[in-house]
Parts: sequence; C-alpha cells; structure tokens
Amino acid sequence: MRLADSAHTSRPWRIHELTLDFRLEDVWALPTPGGPDDFPRLVQLTAELDPSQSSSSAVRALFAIRWKVGELLGWDGADTGLGSRVPTLRDRLPADLRGAPSGPEFDALPFTPLYLLDREWAAEIANRTMHGVMHLGWVPDEAGGYRGQMAVLVKPNGLLGRGYMAAIKPFRHQVVYPPAIRELGRAWLRTSRT
Repeated sequence: MRLADSAHTSRPWRIHELTLDFRLEDVWALPTPGGPDDFPRLVQLTAELDPSQSSSSAVRALFAIRWKVGELLGWDGADTGLGSRVPTLRDRLPADLRGAPSGPEFDALPFTPLYLLDREWAAEIANRTMHGVMHLGWVPDEAGGYRGQMAVLVKPNGLLGRGYMAAIKPFRHQVVYPPAIRELGRAWLRTSRT
C-alpha cells in the first residue's frame, strides 16, 4: 500500500542527512508483519529479489525492455554509475555509519548497499538517468508488531532524468510495485518462523 510522504519524512532515519539533494518519490508499506528482531530477514529477502523471475509477466517484460533500452542508449555503462558519473553516497557517510555493516549484496538488481542498522537499510543505484536510493525501515504497526516500509529517493540527471522519471511513474505505481510487493509478502510468509 502506498503511504503519504510523512510516513518516511516524520521518522528520524539516518538517510535524511545523506539525501538532502534527493527528492522522495514513493513510500510503501510492506506486507511483512513481524517482531522487533525480524528486520534482517526483510533485508535479505529484498536483496534476493529478481524481477526477471517475477510471477508477473508485465514486470518481467518491463524490466527486460528497460535493460534492453538502457543497453542500446548507453544508460547503464560503467561510465554512468557510482564513482564515475556521480560519487557514491558512501562518501557522505558519517564515521559511525562508515563503521556499520553495509548489508547483503543484491543478487540481480544493480544496487550497492550503503549501510545497515537495526531498523534501517539503504542501498543506492546510479545510471545515465538518475541517482537513486532504496531505503527500508522497520516500523511499528497498528497491531503492536512491526512491518517493513520502503522509500524511494531520486536525484534525476537533468532533463533526461526528469523526463524518464515522469514517464515511468505510472508503470512503477500500477505495474511494477504492486506485484513486487505482493511477491515480497509471499516470500515473507514462506520464510516465517513457526
């Protein structure tokens, strides 16, 4: 379920101090009910997501198209990402976050983990169109437990980036995120402790 921006901005997340020049694109509640110590499982499941293996044919098709267009137009080359077109946000980390673990590597998506705390994880991505951050938080829920929350922060790269983000917005909201979040919820249930 999509949430108001305040669900992210009102919390004292450490990511705020690193992304003052980014805009908040989306905030989503994740169907991952759990206890106070279940956040590492959410982080691991998220790192293992592979859109090319999605049960949604629309998600598989959109990602295949995006990777092909990116390849043809040179959006995802080595010279367009972290450390070349844009500096990594790791360079902005304060000393205490530099010493924190970064979290698991992604199996299929081109994200680079930044830091992992007890209830917060951030990873970044950059290409010719934008520099983005996926932020996961572990928040109290209405039932007295906890659940995951995902925020997407973006710094578009010029007119191309702004146009690209505007063009993909309806696809993200209607075609990509809903089935991906449902799949994460199913994976959560499969891996639940009994």
